[in-house]
Amino acid sequence: MKVIAINGSPKVDDGNTARILNSFLDGMKESGAEVELFHTRKLKIKPCLGEFHCWFNTPGKCLHDDDMGMLIPKLEEADITIYSTPLYADGVSGPLKNLIDRQIPRGNPKLEFRDGECRHPPCKNQKPGKLVRVSSGGLWEMSHFDPVLVHMKAYCKNMMWDFMGALLRPHAPAMGFLDERGEKYDDIFEAAKEAGKQLITEGMMSEKNIETVSRELMPPEEFVDSLNELVQTIFQAMKK
Repeated sequence: MKVIAINGSPKVDDGNTARILNSFLDGMKESGAEVELFHTRKLKIKPCLGEFHCWFNTPGKCLHDDDMGMLIPKLEEADITIYSTPLYADGVSGPLKNLIDRQIPRGNPKLEFRDGECRHPPCKNQKPGKLVRVSSGGLWEMSHFDPVLVHMKAYCKNMMWDFMGALLRPHAPAMGFLDERGEKYDDIFEAAKEAGKQLITEGMMSEKNIETVSRELMPPEEFVDSLNELVQTIFQAMKK
């Protein structure tokens, strides 16, 4: 089974999102999946210009000559695609959105009605796909992930993919606060790893593992106080 993971975090492997993602991928690898991980910060991907050369002038080929030329064939062959990103302005990071937009060459310019909605039909020989979302956010509530989940589900409808679920880590900075105190929360990484194993071997992720990844790490008032204290410390350091 081929898995392509795209990490849209500018922090690459040093961010909170990567900590969840890497555990998830470790579980997939241990279950025999062939995993390739790409970081958008290390890729050269120009934004879509909306001129649709890839549909009408050079079907299937974008006018930009950049890393998408390498990436699209890999995405087309993937059994599972993972989009991983911290929340940026209630959505995905800009570089990841560029990557998503630049997959227009994979689409069909014609329209059809499917499941009661107007959509693009699939391209010939399109491989059935599955999508997973991995994300972290700096705010307390899980509800802040709602916009990106709506986006991913709509995206899957257009691509005729199965949305397999999401591993979401709210109030992610709390992990750093717990690290400073020496407090353990290894269960969330173990749950992410187990979810990766399950997806490969069983074709699903259990609600138990999904909920463990998202579980409360500290009381909300304590989190807000800790974050505000950190912000104040940064401000003071910048004045020196």
